[in-house]
Amino acid sequence: MISTFPSPLLRGALMGFCAMTALPAFGQTAGEKKDGGVQLSIDATARARVEVIGGQFRPNVAPDDVFVSFRTTVAAKAELGPVAVGGEVVDARGYGQRDRSSVRTGEVNALEPIQAYVAYRASDAFAKGATATVTAGRWSLDIGSSRLVGRTDFPNTVQSYLGGLVDWRSKGKDRIVAFWAKLFSALPDDVAGIEDNAIELDRAGGNMTFFGASAMLAKAFGNVSAEVYGYRLAEDDRTTRLTRNRHLVTAGMRLRRAPAKGQFDFEGEGAWQSGTTRATTAASDVRDLDVRAGFAHVEAGWTVAKGWTPRVSAMFDYASGDGRDAGTWGRFDTLFGARRADFGPVALYGPVGRANLISPGLRLEAKPSKRVDFMTSLRGLWLAQATDSFASTGVRDRNGASGRYAGMQIEARARRWLVPERLRLEVGGAYLAKGRFLEDAPNAPATGDTRYIHMDLAASF
Repeated sequence: MISTFPSPLLRGALMGFCAMTALPAFGQTAGEKKDGGVQLSIDATARARVEVIGGQFRPNVAPDDVFVSFRTTVAAKAELGPVAVGGEVVDARGYGQRDRSSVRTGEVNALEPIQAYVAYRASDAFAKGATATVTAGRWSLDIGSSRLVGRTDFPNTVQSYLGGLVDWRSKGKDRIVAFWAKLFSALPDDVAGIEDNAIELDRAGGNMTFFGASAMLAKAFGNVSAEVYGYRLAEDDRTTRLTRNRHLVTAGMRLRRAPAKGQFDFEGEGAWQSGTTRATTAASDVRDLDVRAGFAHVEAGWTVAKGWTPRVSAMFDYASGDGRDAGTWGRFDTLFGARRADFGPVALYGPVGRANLISPGLRLEAKPSKRVDFMTSLRGLWLAQATDSFASTGVRDRNGASGRYAGMQIEARARRWLVPERLRLEVGGAYLAKGRFLEDAPNAPATGDTRYIHMDLAASF
């Protein structure tokens, strides 16, 4: 069923957009200064966003919602020779969401110091022109394609880690990363605390350890880069936080030829996951299941050399789901990866994720000028396993009687620099035409097709 947004949502969108445009288009420019050999750098960003969703796809949440959010980041670093001390604060707040909103800790985490670290950087490490940086403390991390370990930008909050990190980079852009960390859980995580934008420091869970390594050759085969990686996640229950007791090993590889004007490009990435997990977080669930899961992403594109330099690409994504075998767990766990680049906006939206998914798609990107770019994409959506919940929707038919066709997603986005490199406006939206599964599954909400729009105003200082 196709319907328009309810008028209260439109009023909320207009109010939020007015709040966005009220932000100043100027600010104190990040600077560097030297004092007694110490070099100081400060960077700051501010973003205001309004989102509207109608025809909700998630079960048991508000069928329509409006959310106005504000994110401010301030990062500072002091360098004395090879030693650096740095930190970053993110203030993510939100307002106006409905009762039973889907807004959670991914969008609201007020006044959180997500980075506080000491780093040592060695020059000519194992090769001329190479650097090796050893970091200890609290930090964020982005590796490779960001599909499994990424610092996401579309959500307001940032996943951070407490531990040690070694990052080696050659002059030719080869990279090796190795790390060991405890993960921070965002707080507060209760509905009342989120709605009040309460300030509570995140907690590094002693019950969750994450470590691994990645190695990437920038020119493994001509202009094709190659990356291999392996990650280990181990978690256990604590009295204050029940978990699924995941003990996962994820190993994968990636080949990529980056887009370039007048050239063909491609990317292929795949990973296999093994270990043990439990089906739920219930205290009564003590049965460990053997994990057999995986994902794959394949993409190929062509960029026109002149004019708007449009790039047309085709992609295919697969992520395993949990089947009927009672002794195994087949649903792929995307760990701490980003979804935006592959699957569209998240926040109030985000039905597509790297789990129980078969999805071919097409994308068109273009840049009419230095200030303007746009993108549009189309994806078909199927379930890999009919008895598992589809992707990130939470919709499930345990009997598999609702079929495997979830629907079709159309996405579009346009961005314009109002002040080059300082102030940018972004407008985007998505339409999810629900298929049989999202209409007929036992817990599927009867809300019609999903419509979503967002408007962002982002400033860099």
